[in-house]
Amino acid sequence: MAGTDLKKKREIQFSKFPPGQVPEAADDLQRLDAVDIQPKYEKRSLGVSYDLQDHTLRELDEHLVDKGYHLDNTLMTKLTRALIYYVEDTQLHNLGAPERRLKRSAQEAYVQAWEQHPHGDHDDTPPEWREYK
Repeated sequence: MAGTDLKKKREIQFSKFPPGQVPEAADDLQRLDAVDIQPKYEKRSLGVSYDLQDHTLRELDEHLVDKGYHLDNTLMTKLTRALIYYVEDTQLHNLGAPERRLKRSAQEAYVQAWEQHPHGDHDDTPPEWREYK
């Protein structure tokens, strides 16, 4: 897909308890290939950068949860996370789908419509009704 940006910059937010998760999680994710980590201690979060063809946010989140980390579960964070999961899944799905063009040429739709339109004197109205006054 032309113009599709596969480089993603996301933020993984951690819950308040247990404290000290950010540096440990940063070390853990740093071991993965093709992921750049930027710890944000004051925000209890990790900035992560990755290519969508290598990783997804869902995969990174699930990796952390499997390791025992507690992600933030406030409503806003959960909604944002769900939206990002959906967008990334859709983007990956569309990468595998062939691009479908709706028309073979810019004028084809008009040509087909013109061919269906009656031309010349194709008026079915009787001549006496056309001149009715």
